[in-house]
Amino acid sequence: MFEEIFEIGQQPYTEADAEWDDFVAGHPHGSLLQTTQWAQLKNRFGWHSHRVWLRQDGQLVAGAQVLYRSVAFGAIKMGYIPHGPLVNWNDDEQVAVLLNQLDQSAYQNRAGIMKLEPLLWEDELPPAGWQAITQRHNLRIPSDTIQPPRTILLDLRPAGDDILAAMKQKTRYNIRLAEKKGVTVRQGDLNDMPAFVRLLAETARRDTFSIHDPRYYRSAMELFPEQSALLLAEYEGQPLAGVMVFATGQTAAYLYGASGSAERQRMPAYAAQWAAIQWAKARGCTHYDFWGVPDYPLETLETEFTTRQDGLWPVYRFKRGFGGELRRTVGAADRVYNNLLYRLYRWRRGRR
Repeated sequence: MFEEIFEIGQQPYTEADAEWDDFVAGHPHGSLLQTTQWAQLKNRFGWHSHRVWLRQDGQLVAGAQVLYRSVAFGAIKMGYIPHGPLVNWNDDEQVAVLLNQLDQSAYQNRAGIMKLEPLLWEDELPPAGWQAITQRHNLRIPSDTIQPPRTILLDLRPAGDDILAAMKQKTRYNIRLAEKKGVTVRQGDLNDMPAFVRLLAETARRDTFSIHDPRYYRSAMELFPEQSALLLAEYEGQPLAGVMVFATGQTAAYLYGASGSAERQRMPAYAAQWAAIQWAKARGCTHYDFWGVPDYPLETLETEFTTRQDGLWPVYRFKRGFGGELRRTVGAADRVYNNLLYRLYRWRRGRR
């Protein structure tokens, strides 16, 4: 039997938060996006969080950290579980009990929709396994996801020279070229955040994508002081490129990257990325998550990456050079409490 518990996200950091974060770090599907600090970050920017968990014999065995927000001009209140819930999807009883608790959380927070997006890899389930699970538990499989479902995972367990040797030849060349051309990389701090944000803004203008409020990145560094690093690639003291990387459990994730237009021939972005990989390995991480590539099979990616410029295609061209394995999660599933609001939500998402 399971002991069912609601836990509201709190500040300052509590013993319950520490226990939860230890659970997340040790869970096979744990993620940065289920940590207390991530909830605190999102709480500063328009979300509010609510945690649900289950205990068995006094130990945490399952749970979810839900983010709530109003969308569609305030017409829809939705719950979102990024990279969660953390549950044994092969244990129908555990899944059913946790979903019941999530239903109560949604009712308490007046949400018409709950979007689940577990960090569960497709190859961990038999064919049609996710579809069967969602059917058993009254979950709808939507066409949209919030987090990119496909990524590249780099194995950090080999020696550093072996990791470098496994990269594409051009990427190895660019890493060495950056060093030869005088690019140095250092770990920055909060005082370097304005320079990183300027690089981000320049990258966004050049590659036509949106970025967060500058305060968001500063808050991320403040909330993850021991688990994050800002790596800045410089030439003669001028920041040229930067990477923000975060570690949870045995995985480091490359969430934010930026590169300016100056001195691009010195390949500073390659130097910054290689430094981030080395930082993650030095921390004892076993994998480095490049966090998002176009959602296509490997054959399509390799056939089209030289010609496609839309969406995540340019970043795939960069990330693929570092090696690693292409992986895909099962995607998202929705728990629907109000069909009318759900149709409105799907219509609005479809117009983006």
